[in-house]
Amino acid sequence: MSALFVLTFCCVLSLLLGAGGLAPHASLLTLLGHGSADAEFTVFHLRLTRTLVGLFVGLTLGIAGALMQAVARNPLAEPGLLGVSAGSSFAVAMALVLGASTATLTVGIAQIGALIGCLCVIGTAKMQGQRNDPIRLVLAGAALSSLLLAMTSLILLFDQRAADEIRFWVTGSVAGRDTSTLISVLPSMLLALICILYTAKPLASLALGERVAIGLGHKPRRIRGIVIIAVALLVGAATAIAGPVAFIGLVVPFAARALVGPDIRRTLWLCLPLGPIIVITADIISRLVAQPAEMPLGVLTAIVGAPVLLFIVRSHRLPTL
Repeated sequence: MSALFVLTFCCVLSLLLGAGGLAPHASLLTLLGHGSADAEFTVFHLRLTRTLVGLFVGLTLGIAGALMQAVARNPLAEPGLLGVSAGSSFAVAMALVLGASTATLTVGIAQIGALIGCLCVIGTAKMQGQRNDPIRLVLAGAALSSLLLAMTSLILLFDQRAADEIRFWVTGSVAGRDTSTLISVLPSMLLALICILYTAKPLASLALGERVAIGLGHKPRRIRGIVIIAVALLVGAATAIAGPVAFIGLVVPFAARALVGPDIRRTLWLCLPLGPIIVITADIISRLVAQPAEMPLGVLTAIVGAPVLLFIVRSHRLPTL
């Protein structure tokens, strides 16, 4: 209940402060139904849409990070670190160069790119020694991510139109989005929800070991395959809307496990409010620290997430999953 209260407070604060050049008291009057037409446009069309996108991005990336860490048995697994977001961005860049323009098509292609990135991550995790060495897995993921980002930049050098359209993917942002982009991802989000509900209990058993999971009647290979699909749907949708917002998939599950323990079912439930809280709070700060301009959301999440990564790496004992 306290997490939901904090989330509600962050949403209201997001509507009152920041983009649009509207004073907080004018925003409050608008929420109470006494604002001008310009104030209503700023609050309900600019800030409300931005807040909804922040809710969606925080929720999807937080859950995707928790699922990736559970299936890879690695507390450092995160879509941005392991190349999943970069694969999604690369696929979108290719689509734009080839002439894609509709929101639905872009989201679908982003999810395909995320799926390829997920497969690369799982393939790396199965290499000799990688599963038991979180640092080497992150290094391999960083190399994959750098390669995909370099290829994306190379593609955009030859197509100025695509470069202009994909500019916000470079740093990640929830500004300038519209509700049509959210509507376009609802079908895939419903499919991802079904996958998560189906795999939550088996994932908890898989944390005890494959033999235990098999003894309880679960099929680890099938569970991993379904989780990969769910992660691809979540990360692809978030990347198509807001770009590769880094470290959310690392910070949110880390905070959730610190509060409720390693059980993946409790972690997923707590990620539902924690992800949006962190993204919306970061977005509010990004609007305020560089007024009248604003800091890109992806830059701020990287500033916050990098110390968390260093803290986990330098811990005497990495948390086991």
